[in-house]
Amino acid sequence: MNKKLLYFFLLLISLGFQKAYSQSYNFKTTGFSVLEKNEKGKWGKWSDLELATMMVTLDTNKNRIVIYSQIIQLFEIVEYLPTTENETDIVYGFSCKDNDGEECTLSIITRKKQDNRKQLYISYGDQIIVYNIFNMD
Repeated sequence: MNKKLLYFFLLLISLGFQKAYSQSYNFKTTGFSVLEKNEKGKWGKWSDLELATMMVTLDTNKNRIVIYSQIIQLFEIVEYLPTTENETDIVYGFSCKDNDGEECTLSIITRKKQDNRKQLYISYGDQIIVYNIFNMD
């Protein structure tokens, strides 16, 4: 009986350490907007901001970003791009493949001159989606 209790206790401790060292970042969206290229290949105008609350998870252990919308959007991180910073923004970039295997770039941008407001950009060749996000942790 004592051995079983000891093994159970060790299992709980090891699970606790895994949780403590996992690199998972949780965000929540407040809204999104879309920008598309027109038939001439020129960028149009941003759509009106749609209010939307969704969970977003950046999981560096599993190399993925998940947006929990009605249809779950899963982005496999293929490459972690160098972080860039200037006087207005900090940009964390990721080369990704989406659910359909299509290549895209995701960027989490912190707007330093806007009270560190965060945005998640999903960029395809002909479309950009931006989500306003905030940290859940």
